[in-house]
Amino acid sequence: MRISVTEAKDRLTDLVKRAEAGEEIVLTQGGRAAARLVAFEKKRLDAAARRQLLEEVSAAGSANASPGPSAARSQDFLYDEDGLPK
Repeated sequence: MRISVTEAKDRLTDLVKRAEAGEEIVLTQGGRAAARLVAFEKKRLDAAARRQLLEEVSAAGSANASPGPSAARSQDFLYDEDGLPK
């Protein structure tokens, strides 16, 4: 389907639905093709591929992680040397 950009503005919702259904929409400007509206291809991953992707993401996150401050003695400033509240 070929449609002008100005006409497409008014029919965008309908055009997107048609593109999702598999139709290719060509937007024209001044009678010349300017852009194409097509649906994204949905990629389906099988269980093994999903597992591998999750492992890669986890490994990448672990590689960038750094240990934070220890919380073991983080509130010592609230107590005196006898362990009583200040």
